[in-house]
Amino acid sequence: MKKRLLVTTATLCGLATLSGCGLIPVKTSNEIDPPKTVTYRSDQPSKEVQAGKVQEQTAKRELYLIDRNGYVVPQTFQLPKSTSLAKQALEYLVKDGPVTDQLPNGFQAVLPPNTEVLGVETQKDGTVIADFSSEFKQYHDEDELKVFQAVTWTLTQFENVKKVKIRVNGKNLTAMPINKAQIGEGLTRQDGINFDKGDIVDVMNSRPVTLYYVSQDEMGETYYVPVTRRISNAEKDSYTAIVNELVKGPSEYSELVSDFGSDTKLVAEPKYQNGKLTLNFNEGIYGNIAKNMINDDVLQPLVLSLTEQKGVTSIEIQVDGKLTALNQQGKPLSQPVSRPKDVNTKEL
Repeated sequence: MKKRLLVTTATLCGLATLSGCGLIPVKTSNEIDPPKTVTYRSDQPSKEVQAGKVQEQTAKRELYLIDRNGYVVPQTFQLPKSTSLAKQALEYLVKDGPVTDQLPNGFQAVLPPNTEVLGVETQKDGTVIADFSSEFKQYHDEDELKVFQAVTWTLTQFENVKKVKIRVNGKNLTAMPINKAQIGEGLTRQDGINFDKGDIVDVMNSRPVTLYYVSQDEMGETYYVPVTRRISNAEKDSYTAIVNELVKGPSEYSELVSDFGSDTKLVAEPKYQNGKLTLNFNEGIYGNIAKNMINDDVLQPLVLSLTEQKGVTSIEIQVDGKLTALNQQGKPLSQPVSRPKDVNTKEL
């Protein structure tokens, strides 16, 4: 039986800060430690002014941490301005490191204590090489996949980073130190995160997709967890397959939930044009049919999951061919909804 989230509307309204059509317009960070031959644009860091004094400049960054259920989850933090953004992000993944006092309830950093980031090298082809001290090898064997997933997904938040290679004391790793998980020539988001433990699909005749499901921390606050699930190559339309998997819900073995109604269906094939994906649903997409509202915990996983697909930057949501839906705040979803820049933002 599919698990659904049972929370009040007031609690749901306490999700990530929203604007516009319910999610934040996309603006991808380009800041990273660039090679001399490549020039990247730079986001303007925030500058807080309080009591006539200029406070420390900060910028939002996603850190992939481990939640209480063992999932690798993005959390967005305001980090101090740094001249080495990739190196700084990795340093915030170290247990007992600078992130310690800022960890949300039930979360922990992933890299072993005392791990040093010896350097971060960026190549012109979009590959980043992260060099760690020997303490990097001192993780628990059950955390091996979590370690390289957290490193890979944290670094690939930067627009120009496509692949991540790992070194220890200057030596390239082709496999992880303990369980020998293969790294090969580098890791990308296509290598997956939080692998689904549900139905086994023929690996040779399937492909991975990233789906976002819902979880709650110890205080009942909602956040979104990326999960890699394989879908059959017989499913030619990845967009429809993703919607169907979201409606199906997470594996019964997981600690995750979904709030999609089981009667939610697409009434037409998805249409893609110039980055916009148009989805036409039946009324099953509504959490409150009387008010034509789509709940945040339906809308956000839908947008997050589909914008993981190459080229998709926004989602237009129709119901029976009309732009009549409202988001949970009562605002019309008359314009395409973009991926939020900051997933699971924590205001600290």
